[in-house]
This record gives sequence, structure tokens and C-alpha cells, in this order.
Amino acid sequence: MTPRALPVGERALLVELDSGEAARALHAEILRRRAAGTLRVTEVVPAARTVLLDGVAEPDRLAAQLPCWDVPLTEDLAAPTVEIAVRYDGPDLVDVAAHWGVAPREVGRIHAGTGFRVAFCGFAPGFGYLTGLPESLAVPRRSTPRTAVPPGAVALAGPYTGVYPRTSPGGWQLIGTTDAVLWDATQEPAALLAPGTRVRFVPEAAEPRGGGRRR
Repeated sequence: MTPRALPVGERALLVELDSGEAARALHAEILRRRAAGTLRVTEVVPAARTVLLDGVAEPDRLAAQLPCWDVPLTEDLAAPTVEIAVRYDGPDLVDVAAHWGVAPREVGRIHAGTGFRVAFCGFAPGFGYLTGLPESLAVPRRSTPRTAVPPGAVALAGPYTGVYPRTSPGGWQLIGTTDAVLWDATQEPAALLAPGTRVRFVPEAAEPRGGGRRR
């Protein structure tokens, strides 16, 4: 990992990294150090290959120290896990199956058999970009985006899996449906999925049974 820290205003740093894996590892390390009281930072926002740190007490000093950190690229087994019940009934299931070279019924089996992790959040409140599928199963976005994707649509695009928290336009490939509530402003936390959270999709029958649950 070769981080490059860029100043953002007076008390923030944007740390650029070589890969998504390195960004996730640095995000986890920053949270560990903040929890231990050895790092003073107000807000930590991960993205695909960057981590934004806001409210840094001494940004110049931290920027100089970051390249010397020993950041393990290992999975945080203590991270919370969210299970999301899903019906693999999406309108793009056949297209995804063809891209993967499998029968449509195999798409759900492969997807549900994969362990995912929320790399970062964006696009809409509650929308997490989940990594876990191998590169060989990356799928292109639709050539023509839909003007309205319903809430609860489980979708794929590139290397990511996502679940639409509300009706919105979108060009991802829709493979399933869930009743999980991804964003509820009346709850604390409002988002079901947060960066670093592990996610497991659980296939369910045609009759809906409920949403996501933490454990």
C-alpha cells in the first residue's frame, strides 16, 4: 500500500491508495486507531480507492506518518454481519446467467454462496457498494438505464453488488428482490449497511418473509 495524502481545507486529508483492497484496509486501520484513542479524527469516509479524513488535529503530521503505517490486508472478522433475505427473480437474471455462462437458477446459488463486504456507500442514502464476487463474474451495466428501479432491487454492476434503497433511475443488472429496509431516518443508525459491514444474502421462496437483520 502506497498512500498519497492530499490536503483538503485546513483540517482534512484525502488519502489515495493503489486499490480498493488497500482503501478498505486503511479504513479499518483508521477506525481501530481512533477507537483506541491513538488517532484524533472526526469523520472517516471511504470510497473506491480513497479515504477522506475530516477533523484531523495535525493533518501535515498525519500525512507524513501514513506511508510508515503497517496496515494488514486482512479481513476484520469482528465486523458486524447483516443477512438479507432475497428472492432471485430479477428481470436481468437471464442476461447475467448468459454472461456468467451458467443456467439462470445458478445465479442465485453463486451469489448467495458469496460473502460480501460493504466497501463504501454513495449514490443514495443507504446504498452500499458490496465487494466479494471474483473479477471473472463482473458484469457490465445495462446499455440503456431504467428510468425507475424499485426499492429492494438487488443488482450487479462491474465488481459490485448493491441494493436500491428507494425508487431511482439505474443502469445496474437486476437479479433479485428483497423486503429489507436499507434506509430509515427514524432509526439509529439510519442505514442498514455501513462501510466494513459483512453481508450475506439468504435465498427465500416466492412469498416475502421480511428484511435484513444484523447479528
